[in-house]
Amino acid sequence: MTIPEASEDAEALLRIAVAAAAEAGRLLASWRGDERPEVVQTKSSPTDIVTEMDRRSEALITGRIRARRPGDTVLGEEGGQTAGGPAGDGTGAGQPGRVRWIVDPLDGTVNYLYGLRDWAVSIAAEVDGTVVAGAVEVPRYGERFTAVAGQGAWLHRGEARLALRCSSDVPLGQALVGTGFGYDAGRRRIQGEVLAALLPYIRDIRRGGSAAVDLCSVAAGRLDAFYERGLNYWDFAAGGLIAREAGALVGGLAGRTESTSMAVAAGPGLYQQLETFLSNLNPERDAERSQGREA
Repeated sequence: MTIPEASEDAEALLRIAVAAAAEAGRLLASWRGDERPEVVQTKSSPTDIVTEMDRRSEALITGRIRARRPGDTVLGEEGGQTAGGPAGDGTGAGQPGRVRWIVDPLDGTVNYLYGLRDWAVSIAAEVDGTVVAGAVEVPRYGERFTAVAGQGAWLHRGEARLALRCSSDVPLGQALVGTGFGYDAGRRRIQGEVLAALLPYIRDIRRGGSAAVDLCSVAAGRLDAFYERGLNYWDFAAGGLIAREAGALVGGLAGRTESTSMAVAAGPGLYQQLETFLSNLNPERDAERSQGREA
């Protein structure tokens, strides 16, 4: 990955991301689970939900970024993309050296809704199309994952700061692999078929429910690999950088970059094995819901 030559200080951008993610994490964690937060919207299906807390978290993050850097563009899961300008007037997007913030205010909303611990706040800073800094805050575990392009990845727990390194030299047959599933029934049908074909050839599978946390788990060696079809940019922007800076390869199939179509992360040797295995299963497809035909 080529890091853009820009006047922006990636470490300064990381500090903004960390501060905003930490504050949003505290806001989200202030709900103690006595009753479920209100579901205010569904997206792609009735099971793909937005809660009032998703929106409150994104508003907080956007406000903190705009207070520090009014000229930057913000791409948020709930609010879409809003451009900045010299004074936040929307005229400055697209200029060389411009920063765009990629925000997932609550990754793992269903976990959050049910009082499970695997959810996170994910914020990445992108300069001229390349992610240069990322922070993933995981409040229920008291952990924060961070990375700056070219400077490594770190786990922060209390006052401790630990360098991250992904698993190495793990063959496919001994790999603990994370994955996730889409919300559309036709997509889930194919994802189930792919998983059933893969499962006999790996150590085991894990489904945590937050892609950002899963990618950080690859960085920390808690998972040997991760793959998922259907992720959005905000799901993997920060976590992907953290995994890369911990030594993992992150990409799609057939030499493509990670995308909504497919994202794969693993140590270099395992990545090639998993990518080849998945490619042979033709996983970048969905079944038609009505008649069960493959699309």
